[in-house]
Amino acid sequence: MLHVVHHVDYMAPRPERGTFKFDKYYLVMEALRASGVAMTEHAPDPCPREWLEAVHCPDYVEQVFTAQVPRQKERRIGFPVTPHIASRVRHTNGGTWLAAQLAFAHGYAANSAAGSHHALYDTGAGFCVFNDLAVCANRLIAEGDAARVLLLDCDVHQGDGTASLTAGRDEIFTLSIHAEKNFPVRKARSTLDIALPDGTGDAEYLATLADRLPRLLDDFAPDIVLYQAGVDPHERDKLGRLSLSDAGLERRDRYVVETVRQRGLPVASALGGGYGEDQREVAARHARSMIAMADANASSQFTREDAGCST
Repeated sequence: MLHVVHHVDYMAPRPERGTFKFDKYYLVMEALRASGVAMTEHAPDPCPREWLEAVHCPDYVEQVFTAQVPRQKERRIGFPVTPHIASRVRHTNGGTWLAAQLAFAHGYAANSAAGSHHALYDTGAGFCVFNDLAVCANRLIAEGDAARVLLLDCDVHQGDGTASLTAGRDEIFTLSIHAEKNFPVRKARSTLDIALPDGTGDAEYLATLADRLPRLLDDFAPDIVLYQAGVDPHERDKLGRLSLSDAGLERRDRYVVETVRQRGLPVASALGGGYGEDQREVAARHARSMIAMADANASSQFTREDAGCST
């Protein structure tokens, strides 16, 4: 069963400025519904303002809520922050929180948007307004749901905002596996950064992940993994510089969920990046990613139960 978080406000009108397209967010859900996968859809509440202000500058939060973000910040984000966008980002941030709660209950759950890892303390950047990963991690710890949170970022771009917003917090570990020469030009310092050369393909990428993730899970011992599951490492991605195939992306996502769930830990994914002229093709990659992770979760649960282990 795939538990997926979605809200009608994840869609937004095409912006009057900038190049970002919101089409893929409804196309992802169309692809999932057409796939025949067993699926339950969950609608999130908007993220409370105080949760956002615990991570972001209150003045910036006010600018977003009132749709009065200065033009220079909008240029850095990549599109205007309208009242619809303000509602959207509150729901996408609420969506990652809900996905985490569902993961505690079911082992794995997906947010069909978000993964906004470039948003910084007092501004958005790189198509990201608020940093749902940092907001969710902070709230999980504040609520006592988790003592330690692993933020695993496999987007092709470094999670600079997440790294900056959680810097110095021993209870949050940020691992970013990204293309070395891609955006952002100035990288932040994650707890662990793995920068890959242009053209890295399936074998090298998966070997890198297998070398790092199991040891990290055992050494850091998180209570939950928040997974930025961007599909932009794909060989045909418009903004990527890596060369993962369709099969490579599926193996990546299956491996992440299997490895986490073998340790009895929950994992919640956020959609992350994926870019191309054919939005349906990009949406299909995201849909296959979530289906693969739900299948890996189901297989892991069967394995543990068959062995007489508790979840």
